Amino acid sequence: MIKEIKKDAQARMKKSVDALHTNFNKIRTGRAHPSILDAVTVDYYGGQVPLSQVASINVEDARTLTISPWEQGMVPKIEKAIMTSDLGLNPASAGTVIRVPMPMLTEETRKGYIKQARSEAEHARVAVRNVRRDANGDFKSLLKDKEITEDDQRQGEEEIQKLTDQYVAEIDKALAAKEQDLMQV
Repeated sequence: MIKEIKKDAQARMKKSVDALHTNFNKIRTGRAHPSILDAVTVDYYGGQVPLSQVASINVEDARTLTISPWEQGMVPKIEKAIMTSDLGLNPASAGTVIRVPMPMLTEETRKGYIKQARSEAEHARVAVRNVRRDANGDFKSLLKDKEITEDDQRQGEEEIQKLTDQYVAEIDKALAAKEQDLMQV
């Protein structure tokens, strides 16, 4: 019973960290990276599909992405989708290829992105702590129902705390790496 609670808590904490990494990929740095466009969806025959399903996205140089649609008619739709996304990017098409230059980040925008990254990290920490609270609640209810002993409860709570500390440290490490990445000129 204790192992199942611990396993479930560990899986949920890992999902929180994975979600943090996904959210960090959406925060733009000064360099070109295809994952910046992961959230962009394009109108494709009446349905919204991710950009990566209608075109190939490549890094041309450190500050430019190239998008090659698989169908010629998708070029204007892809341009419109990128412009209407809240990424602040201005694509330019050259025939069948769309180039997306990454604008330079000002000191003010860098600080704004760092603030956003810290907020995302705090949300992840709260999610990890909520998982800990739920697991400890499960231990308390098992103790109340006399399915485990007080020693088992204490041991389980200690193991959950170790997991919590491990995942919070992982979140802090990811935040430090993202902050360093954002401050590079």
